[in-house]
Amino acid sequence: MIVVHHLNDSRSQRILWLLEELGLPYEIKAYQRDAATRLAPPELTDVHPLGKSPVVTEDGTTIAESGAIIDYVLRHHAAGRLAPPIGTRDYEAHQQWLHYAEGSAMLPLMLNMYVARLGEAGGPLQPRIQSEIANHLSYVDRALEGRDYLMGKDLTAADIQMSFVGEVAGAFGQFETYPNIAAWVRRFQNRPAYRTALEKGGPYNLGPKT
Repeated sequence: MIVVHHLNDSRSQRILWLLEELGLPYEIKAYQRDAATRLAPPELTDVHPLGKSPVVTEDGTTIAESGAIIDYVLRHHAAGRLAPPIGTRDYEAHQQWLHYAEGSAMLPLMLNMYVARLGEAGGPLQPRIQSEIANHLSYVDRALEGRDYLMGKDLTAADIQMSFVGEVAGAFGQFETYPNIAAWVRRFQNRPAYRTALEKGGPYNLGPKT
């Protein structure tokens, strides 16, 4: 059985959602952030040397990184669900989204989060950071134009991997500027599997506010 080493308020929430969408059995091993530092507990280093989440284990195999975990689950357990057929153009576009989420899109959002803590000292960096946030969120918003989900009318794993980007954008007050992202986030947050994953995963500060 897949074991999800799940850290509260983290990217591992989307792995729970993936497994719920697929209806797969899994076990949650929960970890809590330090209330003061917001860092993961040292126990996670017993699972993977980086001490980060998500990490999944199954039959002696340990896999870190959200994109790699999603790819693993799709190949071993999805039976063709939540992804376009291999060898199609849509499959290649889907693969791009899986890598783009953490490879490019999250970087300016994370920089914004950390640099904001510097106050005035971080001021000189903000124009470039905000420019890159606009660049990436505009790209995603355009991709969603006229679509329910990134690949079209149906949810795929690309939406699950990219969900954290959309939710962080919302936390930064970007929904008014990017209405297609806002509608997409509201749409996937209302899915029954998403809601079930929230119930099982515990408090998640990027989840629905109502």
